[in-house]
Amino acid sequence: MKFDITSIDGSAAGSLELSDAVFGLEPRADLIARMVRWQLAKRQRGTHQTLGRADIHRTGKKMYKQKGTGGARHGSARVPQFRGGGRAMGPVARSHAHDLPKKVRALALKHALSAKVRAGGLVIWESADVENAKTKTLRATFEKAALKNALIIDGAAPHAKFAVAARNLPEIDVLPVQGVNVYDIMRREKLVLTKAAVEALEARFK
Repeated sequence: MKFDITSIDGSAAGSLELSDAVFGLEPRADLIARMVRWQLAKRQRGTHQTLGRADIHRTGKKMYKQKGTGGARHGSARVPQFRGGGRAMGPVARSHAHDLPKKVRALALKHALSAKVRAGGLVIWESADVENAKTKTLRATFEKAALKNALIIDGAAPHAKFAVAARNLPEIDVLPVQGVNVYDIMRREKLVLTKAAVEALEARFK
């Protein structure tokens, strides 16, 4: 498919032929949802843990004799029935990550890119570079191009000054093409790809 290229300020800068195998698929919400769930589960720390009865520093000696007291039969003071005892079946530190086949992950990225094209949320720039790389200048430029909430994907390495200037804008993310991922694509309103990023993505899926 043919797609228009613009400059950073929104002016026309030609056109580019996009691969239908990467940007022209019928988006599948189930694949995208599986990928987002996989990403969020993998980044979850999983350090939540409570003290079990084996972790409580109390004596394990029987509290009182079995019979003749008129009270219930109790043994260790570390059991969950008592205040300060260990928690029964509480959370333990663990990894929340689960498996997702590599081919499914690759396909989900294609469907996320296609979903942005279908929703009109894809913008392609000639390059992500400005002469005066200041946050104030970038903010004014983005406002002129109606770009408020966006993920910007550049080539192998984004221009350092551009990335630093954009870092202070709260709803603008800048990533190299190696860092492109489904979650960041879907959480932003616009996806901005440079010409170099498009070529790298199409070469990756060949």
